[in-house]
Amino acid sequence: MANRRYLACIILFTSILNIEVLGEAFSLDGLFDSEVIRDRSTLETDVLVDWRPLPGDPSLRQKLVEITVCEWWEGQSVRIPVTFIVPSEGDPCSNVLLINMSLTPKPATPKGVALELVKEHKVGIIMVGMGTVETMKPTNTLHLGMREQFLRTKDIRYTTAWIWGLSQMRGLTAAIAESDAFRPTKVLATGGSKRGIASAVAGIHDDRFTAIMPIVAPPLGNPGGVSVLGTGSREIDEANRRFLRNIGAGRSELDTSVKGVLEDRANRRANTRVTIEQAKKAGWTEDEMRQANDAVWDASRIVDYLPQLKTRGLEFFYNVGTNDSVSPALLELGKRWADFPINIVPGGQHGGPATAGYTRRVTIQPEVESNLRSFASSHFFGSQAVFEAPQVVGSWNESFKVFDVLVRFPDGSEPDSNELWWALDKSEPFTLSFEYDSWDSISLKQMGKSVYIGRISFVKKPDRLDFLTTHTLMKDGLSWTRSSPYQRFTP
Repeated sequence: MANRRYLACIILFTSILNIEVLGEAFSLDGLFDSEVIRDRSTLETDVLVDWRPLPGDPSLRQKLVEITVCEWWEGQSVRIPVTFIVPSEGDPCSNVLLINMSLTPKPATPKGVALELVKEHKVGIIMVGMGTVETMKPTNTLHLGMREQFLRTKDIRYTTAWIWGLSQMRGLTAAIAESDAFRPTKVLATGGSKRGIASAVAGIHDDRFTAIMPIVAPPLGNPGGVSVLGTGSREIDEANRRFLRNIGAGRSELDTSVKGVLEDRANRRANTRVTIEQAKKAGWTEDEMRQANDAVWDASRIVDYLPQLKTRGLEFFYNVGTNDSVSPALLELGKRWADFPINIVPGGQHGGPATAGYTRRVTIQPEVESNLRSFASSHFFGSQAVFEAPQVVGSWNESFKVFDVLVRFPDGSEPDSNELWWALDKSEPFTLSFEYDSWDSISLKQMGKSVYIGRISFVKKPDRLDFLTTHTLMKDGLSWTRSSPYQRFTP
């Protein structure tokens, strides 16, 4: 087994050695080797629980294995658990949904839409073990090795996005090895946060994936701030210190305990990032530090790959929140890709503990669950696809002190629910206050075929007004919710 692991390492990282020799920092060349990723012989599969009826539901069967993702660097193998769930009877599954489970090596059971798909539509389920890098084996040390290798090589294979995406790909390889259970022709990957980034990476770089639905993952921009700590905005850093001081002193609507929760989150994020001091010690230039902030997420930023993905036919749909710094570039996304398939949840926040004071976590919103059901039904079975993005124009009327919004659907859609949402003086992305900004809404009024209007009254002209519209269309028992492009009005 050890020899096979070492051989896999040599094959997988030949291009890495070339990058080091050439001194090409943060290169995307040869980032994923499809031949190696699909090599079943290097999975080194251990069967933890062999095929058995799913507890409580004999119509389904389940298997738990542990597989090798890769030998990340010499002597450091990365292994994760993977659970398979398929119908107990019938042909191998041609439609496959890849989701995630915890890193605990226990058989996992799908819930919600995933359970519906396997029970009612015979969609095979792959549940790939995933967590933050410090929780992956060897616990509390793997992330330190990743950071050391990244500092030494400037190679973006030593980043969270790379290992998360590769984990999804190798999980699919493991499922295909179960040929009596899986013979996929369509594979949809979905998940939230790190699992959403993993789904994006897998969909972008592995053509076995035919659809992805990332949740609270960035289509554009860098999630959560800079990757080289200390290279970000000093103004944002000071605003965050002030925000925390106000919480701790009771000068905030948030409970004083939220201060500790947010500080703990910041410490966890810092675990997988590098500091200016570490980068300087490793010989990095200031330009390389700034370049690294973008480079570590280059593999997951889908807008950079849109032409190739369109040619390939990858289907995708994103669900994000306006109040989540993991998707900080929604305004730019709306300007440059107005037709991007996305559901932006107004006031939507990232997942996290209830003690963080979040009131609208995107991952648990019912419309996000409904979108997964509709997206999977469309992709696997050809049901109603998501309707096109509306064209939205906003204008200020000084005489009446109102902001008027006109919405048109170019494809003739007439959604069942239509809302105009706005926020005044929205905080900057990456500030903590950004996550708690309030949004207001009114219902849009239909004025003709696929045309809607909304009017917001103000006492005076707003200094800055962020706005978008959300629309829900119900048909044949399925519900799609999508958004207009995110926009901003300034005088």
